Amino acid sequence: MFQVRIHGRGGQGVVSAAEMLSIAAFEEGKHSQAVPSFGSERMGAPVVAYVRIDDAPIELREPVLDPDLLIVQDPTLFHAIDVFAGLRPDGWVLINTSKSVEDLHIGEAIGRLPPGHVVTVSATELALKHLGRPTPNTVLLGALAAMSEEIHIDSVCNAIAKKFPGEVGSANVAAARAAHVQAMAG
Repeated sequence: MFQVRIHGRGGQGVVSAAEMLSIAAFEEGKHSQAVPSFGSERMGAPVVAYVRIDDAPIELREPVLDPDLLIVQDPTLFHAIDVFAGLRPDGWVLINTSKSVEDLHIGEAIGRLPPGHVVTVSATELALKHLGRPTPNTVLLGALAAMSEEIHIDSVCNAIAKKFPGEVGSANVAAARAAHVQAMAG
């Protein structure tokens, strides 16, 4: 089973990202599950969502405590909560930032991960360019497709188009594809 935990803040589309990732996996013939987790439901408050993907039916319903991959939509959360809790030793981290990993001061938390398992993408900047809004969720899903063999970019784009039809969906798909290219380039 492939497990993803998405950390962000209210208004960044954390729950929508989990839903779209789950739909993308389902489109590929896999079983999937998206589970939101809310604290205080207000703009800017920390939000977490979980996604499970497997070839077999998924019976678990609890939060993802030992993720294979973390998506961090807002790097200010590094100083607010322990986003790395439970991350597997061979896990992956995808961070929305234009900063270098060194500038994030998370070396102690990621030092045990294999080389190349931390990927940064300037998702907010790509969202502003393509969408005119600072919502990194669909952008990061495009980058995730470049990092993992669990999901392919075409499935992500189809899920985005289902969630956001019309021009909004097309702009989100363009942003996701741009992030996919950026993540593939390393």
